[in-house]
Amino acid sequence: MQVSRIAAMFFVCGMVGCAGSPKAKPGLGDGAQWAIAIHGGAGTLDRNAPAERQQEYRDALQAALMIGCERLARGDAAVDVCEAIVVLFENDPHFNAGKGAVFNEKGEHELDAAIMDGSTLRCGSVAGVRTVKSPIQLARLVMEKTRHVLLMGDGAEQFATLMGVERVPNTYVDTEARRRVLDEVLRERAEQEKAQKGAFVAPQRPQWTDGTVGCVVRDQRGHLAAATSTGGLTGKRWGRVGDSPIVGAGNYADAFAAVSCSGTGEEFIRNTVARSISARMEYGGQSLEQAVDAVVFHTLKKDDGGLIAVDRDGNLTAQYNSEGMYRGLADSKGRFEVRIFEN
Repeated sequence: MQVSRIAAMFFVCGMVGCAGSPKAKPGLGDGAQWAIAIHGGAGTLDRNAPAERQQEYRDALQAALMIGCERLARGDAAVDVCEAIVVLFENDPHFNAGKGAVFNEKGEHELDAAIMDGSTLRCGSVAGVRTVKSPIQLARLVMEKTRHVLLMGDGAEQFATLMGVERVPNTYVDTEARRRVLDEVLRERAEQEKAQKGAFVAPQRPQWTDGTVGCVVRDQRGHLAAATSTGGLTGKRWGRVGDSPIVGAGNYADAFAAVSCSGTGEEFIRNTVARSISARMEYGGQSLEQAVDAVVFHTLKKDDGGLIAVDRDGNLTAQYNSEGMYRGLADSKGRFEVRIFEN
């Protein structure tokens, strides 16, 4: 199905109401308005990549966004929709999460994820899991079945066993495309370290080395939620953990906004990017657009990445300072768009 056909369908749905009733006026607590944004990471294909390859990503984004719209239109909860959409991305080898995750320097995979319910501030995350097929589902269980927020490594794996979640061998995550990128990164690193006589070389940012998937939602009850999942950084060392499982850095939701980030994780951690968006709104009186613009273009540096966000009134935004970001935005008023490069 083409984007134009889907957009037309949701425009009609938004005008007449998805259950055939008149469209409610926008605003918190109106009981009818919903909005959703999704992303597949700020590390994208080159603009000159074959058109059919770019279309593969648009198709994947369209399919996920369509499912999110359908679930929100029937009244599903924000946190449930966020989890479901991220699970879809984790099962799609196009994206750096789950099946398509990047390799660390040892040629293995360490996966991170986080989920947060803005209506209660309940949250859960996992870091460095190796055999969990869907890290976001495990993060949801951390949120609901423990008193903790973040479980990592072996402890997270033990919890997964206790919860009976689906497990896979670490090699299940492998893809040839990610293997080629790892080989390139390790080759360049070795050459740089040799030139510098063995000195440590800071991670570079070659094409397609990082990325994340995420979803933010405002449901019909006015509740906000956010979910994020990632394989991290290609060639990462020493158990490196990025921003995705860090509440307030790469993922956050409260009564003001829900945010999911993608990019250079260390910068998102240093600047507590996700929480900064809602804090600017809560304490500074900024709109969602103003808050995101300030953080993405005036706090972060060029090429650090981007984020998606939704506020309590259903306003959506997706902004980035990198070359592109896989993303899609839709709401009950008829908006439906999927993009990679156009800002």
